[in-house]
Amino acid sequence: MSTEFTLHAKGREDTGKGASRRLRRLAEEIPAIVYGGKKKPAQISLTHKDVAKALENEAFYSHIISLDVDGKSEDVIIKDIQRHPAKSLVQHMDFFRVSKSTKLQVRAPLHFINEEECVGVKLGGGLIAHSMTELEISCLPKDLPEYLEVDMAEIDLGQTVHISDIELPKGVASVALSHGEDHDLPVASVNKPKAVEIEEEVTEEVAEDAADSTEDSAEEASEE
Repeated sequence: MSTEFTLHAKGREDTGKGASRRLRRLAEEIPAIVYGGKKKPAQISLTHKDVAKALENEAFYSHIISLDVDGKSEDVIIKDIQRHPAKSLVQHMDFFRVSKSTKLQVRAPLHFINEEECVGVKLGGGLIAHSMTELEISCLPKDLPEYLEVDMAEIDLGQTVHISDIELPKGVASVALSHGEDHDLPVASVNKPKAVEIEEEVTEEVAEDAADSTEDSAEEASEE
């Protein structure tokens, strides 16, 4: 996959909580760290408005980013983003250096398609429930997908889509499935609406009560 995102950053030597607060408050910049590969970890700062704009694109989170630090560029991916608990501000970022020849593990977003045409919804009146919104995958940087599609068209009422049902692109593997079949977790399911479930439970209870009453009457009649 070609690099489509570029961020410009500056190296920084002034570290610590006080320095980070000054960066965020006075310069509207984000303190960050770059690590991985054969180089030492590097402390950097980025312009908040540039990062905020890039974060509006979903692909940015799982894409290879060309990080330009003081004129020197290297390929990285985002490993962590720390946000302000109350404001829409990024407080810190971690970037991981990637190599073209080394596999990496990232979380790719899941895109659920054909939900309106889903058999269990159109014909069964069911509701789709998502158990996952992203999946951890392993692949070379060139094979990194922006997202993974989960086709819900043929899923019937009461059925569940698992990780193994997702069609992964060539060169991409599920990290969970690499640990064995026991890790084939559910991704989405088509369930009966709650009101229908409750109604069916009530009907079953009434039927059971009626059956018990019939049995009791038969026992009493036999005793007489």
